[in-house]
Amino acid sequence: MSSHAYVIFPDLKEKTTVRSAQARLQEAVGLTHAIDLSVKGSEVITLREIRPATYLGSGAVDRLKPLLKEREVDVVIMDCALSPIQQRNLEKAWDTKVIDRTALILEIFGERAHTREGVLQVELAHLTYQRSRLVRSWTHLERQRGGLGFVGGPGETQIEIDRRLIDERILKIKEKLETVKKTRFMQRTARKRVPFPVVALVGYTNAGKSTLFNKLTRADVFAKDLLFATLDPTMRRIRLPSGRVVILSDTVGFISELPTELVAAFRATLEEVLEADLILHVRDISHPDTEAQKKDVEQVLVDLGLKEQVDAGLKEVLNKIDLLSIEEQKALHELNRSKDLYWPVSALTGEGISALLTEVERTLFQDDRQCIVRVAFEDGKTLAWLYEKGRVIRQTELENEIEVEVYLSERDFRVLVDRTPELVFIKA
Repeated sequence: MSSHAYVIFPDLKEKTTVRSAQARLQEAVGLTHAIDLSVKGSEVITLREIRPATYLGSGAVDRLKPLLKEREVDVVIMDCALSPIQQRNLEKAWDTKVIDRTALILEIFGERAHTREGVLQVELAHLTYQRSRLVRSWTHLERQRGGLGFVGGPGETQIEIDRRLIDERILKIKEKLETVKKTRFMQRTARKRVPFPVVALVGYTNAGKSTLFNKLTRADVFAKDLLFATLDPTMRRIRLPSGRVVILSDTVGFISELPTELVAAFRATLEEVLEADLILHVRDISHPDTEAQKKDVEQVLVDLGLKEQVDAGLKEVLNKIDLLSIEEQKALHELNRSKDLYWPVSALTGEGISALLTEVERTLFQDDRQCIVRVAFEDGKTLAWLYEKGRVIRQTELENEIEVEVYLSERDFRVLVDRTPELVFIKA
């Protein structure tokens, strides 16, 4: 039996935001559903100022107490950042558990992470969050333990002991993550030696990245209509219309006001984006807040060091067009014809997927070099490599060798020269 939750979005009027209060409330409700809580009610509470003791005004706190009891609410979700004191005071006033936005997202991440790296990152974020809230966990904070025989003065308080234990665990996790980070670096280095271009899917959580990933790769990555359905990065090879291979990477979804603990902890996860040859920004074009979500994603990418790419304009996959009206779909296709930055698709129905793959190929390989390469008859390995990596225009058998006219990416051209300098290039 699932726990009952009540969701509150405190709308601070002085705070400027591009989202409506109702949109933020609906997102918080979606986050609550993502951890299988039964939502027994939700509301926006308008605030003129934040109260240091309870965040909300005393009138709102008193009004909600009988309502929460009547609906048998087990946990109240406050879609904001609460201080430990505010959290404790609300729990006392309402006689129920209270968690804020940070704790809610941490809970979701804890359920979704499966890889070793993901589990370690979530635990690191949890511990960082808990460390600042030890005051809530203990009723015996002033109790002290005796000091060592050679050290004078008072012993450690219980909170100091627990904070030290958390710090030691955090240090161990960071060491393990550093090892994982080195492993990922070696994997990326290995991929560069057999260089397939990397295409990274980024986007707001629940934009449909994993559904699109599954459609393109015929994989079975967990994809559901849930916020943060995917956390662990997944990579697969896909074959483009010409037969060339690229690596497609599915990444964690972004969200507005992502807890600072998670921004730091998941930075390594997003390193795949930094290495990508092409970034596809997958947008839920049917969402009423799609423009605000776009800005959130772009800000995260800027924070990662991709400001130049963002300023130049990311390639946008406008997903979920099946949820739009015929008129809206026509408008998007017109936009696509006027600019090559927008590719309307439906990852669910498959509409636009073929055109998307063609455009991905054109974008990645538009600067290909045209070469005429002469390969010895017995060098079948190089001939097969040319067909795998390039777009072969013609193959002609000469007296002592095979002449191949082929388009190669700049990267593959350099690899060919490095690996087989004895080949004769007629044209390049």
